[in-house]
Amino acid sequence: MTEKDHVDRFVEQLQELPGLDLEVEAIVERIQGISRRIKRELEATLSEFQLTHGEWQVLAHLRIGGEPWCRSPGELATSLELSSGAMTNRIDRLEEAGLVSRRPDPKDRRGVQVELTEEGRRVYESTVSAQARKEAMIAGGLTKGEQRELNALLRKIMLGLEAREGGKGK
Repeated sequence: MTEKDHVDRFVEQLQELPGLDLEVEAIVERIQGISRRIKRELEATLSEFQLTHGEWQVLAHLRIGGEPWCRSPGELATSLELSSGAMTNRIDRLEEAGLVSRRPDPKDRRGVQVELTEEGRRVYESTVSAQARKEAMIAGGLTKGEQRELNALLRKIMLGLEAREGGKGK
């Protein structure tokens, strides 16, 4: 007999409701539960580094963009789907913390570039490492083969969703 989790117990209560596919309900409940736990872990990680999720996203966009680790505020706002005012607030807080700096845009005398500082790069990479360790513990209940199998199944679901949405990622 397979051990039951809280989702099994919840789905058992749904048996009386008409028109529900209980396997689908269990899948969705488990994905949502795992997602909530991962988000909670990420929030704890970011709190350890005195970052908000939004600030962390700015650091990520600068770091992942590669050297010289800078972008215009407009590029950042567009990629993060933020207003220019919201982007300015995030940049101000990150600059005050010494994680980014503003510098003149060499291609446009009127523009500025937001540059990831060495401290910003160190903090971002530290948060990624800390979160990766937590995520490895979460996935650690599965063997490597099971992880590959789960990834393949989740990829199929994601590809189906992306196809329905016209190929949009996110």
